[in-house]
Amino acid sequence: MSPSLPRVPVGSSVQGPTRRLLLAGALAAAVTACSSDGSPSSGGRSKRLRIGYFAFPSGDLLVKRLKLLEKALPDYQVTWVKFDSGASINQAFLGKSLDISALGSSPFARGLSGSSPIPYKVAFILDVAGENEALVARKDSGVSDVAGLKGRTIGTPFASTSHYSLLAALDTAGLKASDVQLIDLQPQAILAAWQRGDIDAAYVWLPTLEELRKTGVQLTSSKAIGAAGKPTLDLAVVSEDLIAKDPGVIDTWRQVEADALRRIKSDPDGSVKTVAAELGISAAEAKAQLTQGVFLMPDEVASADWLGTDGNPGKLVTYLTDTGRFLAGQKQIDTAPSQDVIRNALYLKGLPDVLK
Repeated sequence: MSPSLPRVPVGSSVQGPTRRLLLAGALAAAVTACSSDGSPSSGGRSKRLRIGYFAFPSGDLLVKRLKLLEKALPDYQVTWVKFDSGASINQAFLGKSLDISALGSSPFARGLSGSSPIPYKVAFILDVAGENEALVARKDSGVSDVAGLKGRTIGTPFASTSHYSLLAALDTAGLKASDVQLIDLQPQAILAAWQRGDIDAAYVWLPTLEELRKTGVQLTSSKAIGAAGKPTLDLAVVSEDLIAKDPGVIDTWRQVEADALRRIKSDPDGSVKTVAAELGISAAEAKAQLTQGVFLMPDEVASADWLGTDGNPGKLVTYLTDTGRFLAGQKQIDTAPSQDVIRNALYLKGLPDVLK
């Protein structure tokens, strides 16, 4: 049994600068020491590629399971490192222990805030959040809408897209963040707290979300919040070091990610089997989870509506700028990154041609 969960003041910083650097160092050591399957790292080999990912239904899982990148880059040692939240990924980039990673739009906006932004750029869009991220209340809590959460305890991973969407949902319902008790919990910890009855509701993503739905009632989703003007996305970011040293490998990685998006559409049954095998779940569960995401086709990724093309950034600039401003307004970050900072944090070289 875990000790009682701490109450985290909503307006407080999740972690101070000193702790931030300490965590970065710890994560750098951990990521360097082992890969996602526990095998040794490259041991100093010059050609290595360290990729962060989520155990979350997406094209990323197809690339990993089918070894598409390893086949395309036989001279590289590719290490896949699993993360539970964007906050940990930000720390890993600070520790220079990642080259490429999935990352939510909210933690990316956080990473660009302040006087020392994290040195990374968006190079691809993995998916747009839909029904695969949602706010669920325990059935026995008696809560039937977002407004009913006033005074209740809600778990969510801080500095995540779910955290951002939760704040947006509360705002729309006329509630301030201070009207509820927010607790910073990673997905597995959310499930444990839910089962113990320590929290009344949670905003989180699949596959934890699916477990909560079994004994909960869904109040809203990222699809609904996005339709109302606050979309969240799973981005793919690359370190500035990789851009400077090996931009060609970024193009190859984009190409296999684009291939995975095409497979999701052209071979849904095969994609379901691959995701099921990677996550260790049934084909039925994998199919249900995949259908809840919004997967753009490669030409859409590089369109004016989303990432854009070399010299012509798309609407993602606006989405990320709005996200930063909202987080600053909610006192989640001190200062929102400017539109120019965000525009400069998009790596558009080679788009759209590299995806064809």
